[in-house]
Amino acid sequence: MSVWPAWEVREGGDSTAWFHVRLAFTDGARVDALAVAGGGGVCLEDVRAQPALSLDDLAVFAEWIEEPLFEACGFTGEPGAEGEESAGGRRARPSWPRGIEGRWLVAQEYRAAQEEGADPVLAVMCATGHSRRKSLRMISQARDAGFLTPRHARR
Repeated sequence: MSVWPAWEVREGGDSTAWFHVRLAFTDGARVDALAVAGGGGVCLEDVRAQPALSLDDLAVFAEWIEEPLFEACGFTGEPGAEGEESAGGRRARPSWPRGIEGRWLVAQEYRAAQEEGADPVLAVMCATGHSRRKSLRMISQARDAGFLTPRHARR
């Protein structure tokens, strides 16, 4: 694996740097990525692979490049330690409370979106970071808990 700087932009006291990342395998497969470091974190901006990566492979790729990328970007300490509250390291979505508290918060998000005239399911999706299917399941659980009115009149 190799990491090398691509370019850097400085504005005032802040700087943002881009890095090329290449992971090459002995069978000829390779993954190229463009990473951006700035504001206390590192993000992948572009990933290209030959042959193509599955989502599971992409998650493994992120684990493989994490330490060398943080070292090249000049971040010290444990990768993912800045601003992380979860014990598992990285999280793709914000943490959301489980159980009755989570259902109550889902209902709050749902009602707030309805009052603003926005899509309530989309509001729950954005708040929880879950897919539409999982968000709909969470909304139905909030209904079952009595935090939202029933969807249909029962006979």
